[in-house]
Amino acid sequence: MVLQEHAQLKDPFTYRLKKAFLGNPLNRHSLSHQRLSKTFALGILSSDCISSSAYGSEQILLALLPAFGLAAFNILMPMTAVVLAVLVIVTFSYREVVQVYTKSGGAYVVSRDNLGPLFSQIAAVALMLDYIVTVAIQSSAGIDAIISTFTGLQPYKVWMTLAVIALLTFGNLRGVKEAGAAFALPTYLFVLSLVTVFGMGIYRMSMGTLPKFDPNALHGAVAIGQAKGLLNFAAIFILLRAFANGGSSLTGLEAISDGVSLFRAPEGVNARKTLVIMSTILGSLVFGVSYFAHRTWATPYETGTPTVISQIAKATLGSGTFGSIGFYVVQGTTMLILITGANTAFSGFPYLVNFVANDGFLPRQLTKRGHRLAFSNGIILLAVGAVSLVLITGGSVNHLVAFYALGVFTGFALVGFGMGKRALKNKGKGWIYKVGVNWLSGAVSAIIIVIFAVVKFTEGAWVILAITPILVFALIRLNRQYRDEQAALRVGASENRATSITRHDATILVDAVDLATLGTVRYARSLKPRKISAVHFVIDDLHAEEIKEAWATNPGLSDVAIEFIDCPDRRLPNAAVDYAIRTTQSPDVELTLLLPRRAYSAVLGRLLHDQTADEIAKPISQLPRVVATIVPFDVTRVLARDDAPTAVSAAMTSAGTSPGLRRVSDEIPTDVEISHYSENLIPISRATWRHRAHVRGKVTAIRTAPSGSNPRVEIEVWDETGGITLQFIGRREVIGLEVGSTLCAEGMVAEDNGALTILNPSYEIVI
Repeated sequence: MVLQEHAQLKDPFTYRLKKAFLGNPLNRHSLSHQRLSKTFALGILSSDCISSSAYGSEQILLALLPAFGLAAFNILMPMTAVVLAVLVIVTFSYREVVQVYTKSGGAYVVSRDNLGPLFSQIAAVALMLDYIVTVAIQSSAGIDAIISTFTGLQPYKVWMTLAVIALLTFGNLRGVKEAGAAFALPTYLFVLSLVTVFGMGIYRMSMGTLPKFDPNALHGAVAIGQAKGLLNFAAIFILLRAFANGGSSLTGLEAISDGVSLFRAPEGVNARKTLVIMSTILGSLVFGVSYFAHRTWATPYETGTPTVISQIAKATLGSGTFGSIGFYVVQGTTMLILITGANTAFSGFPYLVNFVANDGFLPRQLTKRGHRLAFSNGIILLAVGAVSLVLITGGSVNHLVAFYALGVFTGFALVGFGMGKRALKNKGKGWIYKVGVNWLSGAVSAIIIVIFAVVKFTEGAWVILAITPILVFALIRLNRQYRDEQAALRVGASENRATSITRHDATILVDAVDLATLGTVRYARSLKPRKISAVHFVIDDLHAEEIKEAWATNPGLSDVAIEFIDCPDRRLPNAAVDYAIRTTQSPDVELTLLLPRRAYSAVLGRLLHDQTADEIAKPISQLPRVVATIVPFDVTRVLARDDAPTAVSAAMTSAGTSPGLRRVSDEIPTDVEISHYSENLIPISRATWRHRAHVRGKVTAIRTAPSGSNPRVEIEVWDETGGITLQFIGRREVIGLEVGSTLCAEGMVAEDNGALTILNPSYEIVI
């Protein structure tokens, strides 16, 4: 619904472009929170976690094959077992998190509540980097699934990956909901397709027909090394690198803890069950992919395609009609879940930075909802970071993994230590078990962080290690700045400025006698000061004489004295400060300094005109008992000869015109008897003075009287045709009513200062 008060405001080009791109803005009252069943929550929140099974085993082989040759396929299963053991430990830790933190229990909240601000910011940085890498790596892996099916698309991989990120960004800026069957379906389809692959693989194994690839004959596959002893330092280093690569399989475990509030009651119990199911599915899929990679000798390629999971699908499903169709289904579902997993970051990252910004560690702009009620600034920040990573790494999943697991396990470690500390402090039921499980998870994750930092240092981990302390310091420094600003603005017990001023003067700074100056004088009169003065700082004697003559001959300025003050060094801000200090020497005087500012076109205005008013206002605002007020005057409207009323005057016209006039509808004669009840609803524009009206509209403003005056509430109600004010005398609030509600009201139409009002109406809150 478009309200009349905005009808005369012309939308800027950027806003029109935003509407064309994203659609009409959503009303904030349409913002709702959908509760999810365990079935939908599993499908929606686990896509990032479960999809990592598509590339976790492949990353282990990438590290092992060049060093150990075909023996890598025998090492793969023990290495997978170690990864799954870590999965079990971390899952038990997060079971405690979702049970305790039923609103939001990610690593940031756990660290903030239990470890302090420093560790919470380490968690914030780790999670932010993790989300950015998630979008890059999931999008790249999704494109790898497509290229594994249509190999001719390999040269376009980067552009296709960027297109996926752009599409996800666009969808989330338009307000794509995180809940819904469309986002749950890919998870279940992916799981079903892999279960089919594993089932066919078991069948072919039992029949002795499961093929085995020859890695040495695969053109483009990674180099196959020679088997080495497992006791030398280099071999151990490579094993640790393979384990670090396999750690990428555990990414996304935190999604359930971040979305506990989405679950139906009891939230903690349902989230706990869903977490266990998700971890079980993930472990089963990782084990299955590793096992059939071991049995078929599926080999990673240098370019990333065809993927190991696509080779397993080909080997198990066969080459017949069923196998060909099944292969396309597997690749399609793999692509869908990977891209859906990337989309979960677009839900998690904006909420994370919103939490951090609300705590004062990130810019406040990240707390604002955008055009479509999404946290647009967070979405854009995430997209820019992901695009940068894709361009830097060329969309290589192998290279992106180097940025990945370090942040993930940092979060795991902080959650483990934080929840362990909480259990030790509270010592509730089973606290010894809780301390043991969480500290074990924290210790194991911390060890993995050290391993990852060492073995992946030259592959990109150094970037994360270098940037994390810088970002943590920046967040803490930003928080200090916010706290200092809040302290400066805090009202203390000794602050008596609001009640101790007995004299209020207003001074207009004059640079020319024109419409802008006349408008400023009119505004000064509306302030009803004790004295109105005008001052011109003389930097050009000829110009000063012109102002003096124009001031004296203008009848509208006859009651305002103008003072000419010498400004020999032409430093107007300094001269204004000196004047303000002299004028407010007496402690009971407050001065309002009014500065006319002529608003010109955005580009030429800055080129052709200075910004003197802003330069003067800044130092003035630092003085006690002095207020600098800039009074704008739109020159471009005059140049365009736009005689349309402003938004304010349009609203006044719709609601009741100017003082002294009585608004009577053309459709109702003025001599009609005053009615005592109006049963039928009418458009607000037809409400008539001294007649009863029954209207319905949106509440756009609620005004209450000052605490020291008689109780009164004024409510502005608008429909498509106009607005009217409802006055409730003797009340300080209307219970249940808020801005944006829909209200029906009926009563006698009166007038207050030229605006139509209904005094003490009967009413009904519709929405």
